[in-house]
Amino acid sequence: MRINEEIRAREVRVTSATGEALGIMLVRDALHLAEEQHLDLVEVAPMGKPPVCRIMDFGKFRYEQQKRDKEAKKKQKVVSIKEVKFRPNIEQHDFDVKLKNALRFIEEGNKVKVTIMFRGRELSHPELGRVVLLKVAAELKDLVTVERDPKLEGKNMIMILSPKAHN
Repeated sequence: MRINEEIRAREVRVTSATGEALGIMLVRDALHLAEEQHLDLVEVAPMGKPPVCRIMDFGKFRYEQQKRDKEAKKKQKVVSIKEVKFRPNIEQHDFDVKLKNALRFIEEGNKVKVTIMFRGRELSHPELGRVVLLKVAAELKDLVTVERDPKLEGKNMIMILSPKAHN
C-alpha cells in the first residue's frame, strides 16, 4: 500500500475515515485534507480509475491488520507427515509397537508415511512388503484413508495414510 507522498496518481477518489465519499480531487488537496485531521492518505484501490484513497491512521490500521493475521495463524492446523519404518519379515510384537506409534500419529492429526525397507535378497520378494503394508492399512481402516497405495521406490516400498475427516 502506498501512503501520503508515495501516491503517484494525479487525481484520486477520496473517502473519509468514517467511510463517506469526499469525491475526486488532486492528490495534494487530499494530502492537505488528511494533514489537517492529523491522519494519513492511504491508497486502498490502486487499480481504480481514478485510484481510491482513504484518510485513516495508517499505524493503527497496520497494527489491527497484524493482529488479525496473528489470530488467523493461531486457528491454522499444520499437518505434517510422520514416518513409520517396517521390515518385510517383521515379528508380531515389533509390528504391534510400530502400529501403535502410527496410530498415535494419526490421532494427533498427522499423515503417516509407512515404509518397508528391503535389504539384499529381500528385494526379490516385494509381495512380502506389500502384505505388511496392507496389514497396517487393514488394522487402521476405521481411522485412516489410504492416500497413496503401496508403491516400490528403489529399495523401499511406501504407502501414505491420512486421518479420516470427522463430520
